[in-house]
Amino acid sequence: MDTESVPRQAFFGRCFTAEGEPQELSLDALSALRSDDNALAWIDLLDPSDDLLADVWSACGLPSEAKAFVREGTMPDVGQLGAHFWVRCVVVDKGSEKHKLTGTVLVCVAGRNRVVTLRRDALPFLDDMHHARHGRAAIGALSAESFVATLLDRHLASYFDAVSDYEMAIERIEVDLMGPHARDSLPELQRLRRWASRLRRMLAPHRNVFGVMSRPDFRPDEGKDADRHFVALDTRFERAMDMVEHARELVIGSFELFSSQTALRTNDAMRGLTFVTVVTGLLATLVGALGMNFQASFFGSNDVGFWLAVGGLALFAAGAFVLGRHRRWF
Repeated sequence: MDTESVPRQAFFGRCFTAEGEPQELSLDALSALRSDDNALAWIDLLDPSDDLLADVWSACGLPSEAKAFVREGTMPDVGQLGAHFWVRCVVVDKGSEKHKLTGTVLVCVAGRNRVVTLRRDALPFLDDMHHARHGRAAIGALSAESFVATLLDRHLASYFDAVSDYEMAIERIEVDLMGPHARDSLPELQRLRRWASRLRRMLAPHRNVFGVMSRPDFRPDEGKDADRHFVALDTRFERAMDMVEHARELVIGSFELFSSQTALRTNDAMRGLTFVTVVTGLLATLVGALGMNFQASFFGSNDVGFWLAVGGLALFAAGAFVLGRHRRWF
């Protein structure tokens, strides 16, 4: 296959060394590259064609089992064979729409000082690593296991970032819930609840991946450094799970706040209605008394007496409402 015809965005190859600038790799150069303890070859593929994938597999000498793993599905998983291992994870993509989460599948296939990453969509942290100038020498000093651990740590960081954005959204909506338009916040609360549930469904399946990678028998020939990195990843995953669970509790607490505010407003409305009922009941009692069939001198006042009675009732009602407002009865 002619490497000139490969779209630049589909194939990224670099050979990082502990000293000096990284060297750009083509497919031809990749085929001639030998395993070197002082260098790390990284090939990043963005939505590769079948031909490009086959060429990379052949050039890197990767096992066919790993290629089948790439096409198997989207659920997080991990596997190994001899000197090679591979892992599939789902990276959070917050997208451009508010509170809408999507997942981008990232597959890492590693051999001796060679790592191939594959994804269908752009991932900001990988694109940043393409062009970042700082830390290049540090990458060259890493083994394939340590570099994959670095990528997976950045994958978990996408969940931490998503939870941080979620917590800020919760804080904003709780401020709105204390205001006069709390009822308008219900659709937003529902969206946040779905958001938290989806984030947990995306992260929870990784438990098996990090659990397997943290076992001593996963890469027993690579020394304790690899074990230490993978155990640290498992610990960081548990922290991420705790934060996601906490995020779900936050939105449940916001629902309780919404319910409390709604109940408080309902209680205020009922107190107001009760007060109005009492006042109108007293007015009805007074009107009933004025309608009794006694020949009192007051009933001979004709129109003047009628308007005096109406005015008195109005003054009584007004005074009652003023007193009720002053005492905060409604």
